[in-house]
Amino acid sequence: MGANSLRDQRTPFMVGKRRPSSDVFCFCPKPKAGRVNSNSRSLVSAILPAISLYQKYAKIQQKQKSKKGTCTFLEITIMRVEKLLLGVKKNILLKNYTTFRIGGRAKYFFVAKTKENLIKAITVAKKLRLPFFILGGGSNLLVSDKGYKGLVIKFGRPLSLYVSKGLDWAAGIPGTIEGAVYGNAGAFGKSMKDVVKSVEVFDTKTEKIEIFKDCQFGYRDSIFKKKKNLIILSVKIKSGKSDWKKIKEHLDYRKQRHPKLPSAGSVFKNVEETPVAILIHQAGLTGKKVGDAQISEKHSNFIVNLGNAKAKDVLKLIKLTKKSVKKKFGIVLEEEIQFL
Repeated sequence: MGANSLRDQRTPFMVGKRRPSSDVFCFCPKPKAGRVNSNSRSLVSAILPAISLYQKYAKIQQKQKSKKGTCTFLEITIMRVEKLLLGVKKNILLKNYTTFRIGGRAKYFFVAKTKENLIKAITVAKKLRLPFFILGGGSNLLVSDKGYKGLVIKFGRPLSLYVSKGLDWAAGIPGTIEGAVYGNAGAFGKSMKDVVKSVEVFDTKTEKIEIFKDCQFGYRDSIFKKKKNLIILSVKIKSGKSDWKKIKEHLDYRKQRHPKLPSAGSVFKNVEETPVAILIHQAGLTGKKVGDAQISEKHSNFIVNLGNAKAKDVLKLIKLTKKSVKKKFGIVLEEEIQFL
């Protein structure tokens, strides 16, 4: 067979195009139908190492390009967040913003000083498809040891500012007025449902501001807990006066009955007939420890941080408590604290 005849039977092995930055470009004879040409087989075997070498070379080139200035998707997202939301911080330890002193880092953290700042932060998060969480006083919250892979927005007015305006029962309760409305906080037979006049809300679905007068309050519940798209911007309460004698009594009660160690307040919602603290105590769990988390010896419905407790330790105690109380009393406990 002549050289020209052999050339006519050849077909490109690599689609007949030279790849960029490649020194490898091979042809092999086209096999006849029904059998594999031995020359073709040997030629393919010979060039496979060269192709592998080229692929490794291409990967090295790509890495070098990335180092020279090509940004990853994560780097682009970070730059966009910082550009669109001035004042945003990165990798902030959330345990410093909770009364439990437990929790990992937030990928992004922003303090919204006004409701306009809050709306702006939410809008940016939605635009960049970032999950977001509104953090109030961090007093009824357990944050994961792994932190939060999104934007945490700190916002709210201290509940203590409203104690003198008819909320004497709230004296000594940490947190914000917005958080108190969200969970319908209460004590001594009273709750937020008794004092709320109206709530200004930002709807993340419609991106409109609305006024709610019917908040569908229930025991430690509200419409805002059920519909996460409703973000509380401000709260108007009914005009009222507080009894300073009662304020002192409530402060003294909490000082005597509640633990001083870091906690998230009451872990479980009370049942109708018996306070949960009594059920937990009768189940023999008072003082029970897992790691540095302990069921308080002072108030059994509190789990306290003895110094270096982890969220996983608290979760184990919660699971144990629910299991023990159900086994002994047939009662299913429901958590009052929130999880992030």
